[in-house]
Amino acid sequence: MRTPTRLLRAYRGTGADLPFQDPRPAHPGADMEGYFWRVTVPESGQVVIALIGVNQGPHGPWATLGLAGHPQDSLVVAAHDGAAADPDRLGARAGSAFVADEHSVRVDLGGRDRLELVVEDPLPWPSGRLGGSSIFHSVPALNQYWHPWLLGGRARGHAVLGGERVDLTGGQVYSEKNWGAAGFPEAWWWGQAQGFTARDACVAFAGGVIHSGPLRTEVTAVVVRLPGGRVLRWGNPISSPVQARTTDDTWAFEGRLLRPDGLWRVELHGYAPLARAHILPVPLPREHRNTAGDLEHLAGRLEVQVTRQRRPGLAPETVWRDETELAALEHGGLDRAEREIARRGLPPGTTHASPQPS
Repeated sequence: MRTPTRLLRAYRGTGADLPFQDPRPAHPGADMEGYFWRVTVPESGQVVIALIGVNQGPHGPWATLGLAGHPQDSLVVAAHDGAAADPDRLGARAGSAFVADEHSVRVDLGGRDRLELVVEDPLPWPSGRLGGSSIFHSVPALNQYWHPWLLGGRARGHAVLGGERVDLTGGQVYSEKNWGAAGFPEAWWWGQAQGFTARDACVAFAGGVIHSGPLRTEVTAVVVRLPGGRVLRWGNPISSPVQARTTDDTWAFEGRLLRPDGLWRVELHGYAPLARAHILPVPLPREHRNTAGDLEHLAGRLEVQVTRQRRPGLAPETVWRDETELAALEHGGLDRAEREIARRGLPPGTTHASPQPS
């Protein structure tokens, strides 16, 4: 192995990527490499998510797997011994239970819960751009990195949720990955939405407490694919800061971004009642087990507005404004999940649960 290649591999082993390097391949040495797909079918109100976390534990690699759907309130999760993430391209697998790459996803968590998905007409993250974590991609040994690598696409396939077959063909597809040391941050917020009037529009956001050694800060990134295809990202603490305000039931973000063609602002307002959240597991890679840590809504309300002020003194113009009732909205954190488990009267140690009945 040539020295530059060896050095690059060692650098990526810390979780970091060089500026403008493709962050989709796995990072050798990362404790967890997570992959997530979401399909939204606006015509039927159907949403399906599939996830795999490839974890490095004391007894070898293992996986956190999940498949869930709305409006069925279906949720199946599993821990699977043996897993692999592709270091050369986007790809992950756990035996025959979960096999995925950038073109397709196949999940089989038992005969009553399966997914067969092919992604057509993909709308990938723009080439030649910093990834979703922007400048933080280049910082070694962060506890978490995030990259929404697929901002749209057309689904072909179906899912079986609790024995019910649902057609996903024609649905809108989104995919992202996250990775880092020791699993997930101590607290985070996340969301993703399609199902807008413009079928090519997409919104995603992620934030939380990130750290590497003495470095510790709270960061939120917002990504918007505008109707027509332009992709904007807010979240650099200096050049495009985002203010985040969240409660148990609400998500609110405001960001500003100065570009040569004007000052761009984004506002997001999300709502979903806490009792309607799924409780999903997160991995503790070094303990070789999953634990409850993620409160996720498969279908909440999200309002988005993007404006541009071309020059100082001019009134801002609304570039895009819309809303959807099929947004994913999420709060994360072990303490928050434990409180919700106790509030619902579930047994201690519960790792996953569907929403409470209305």
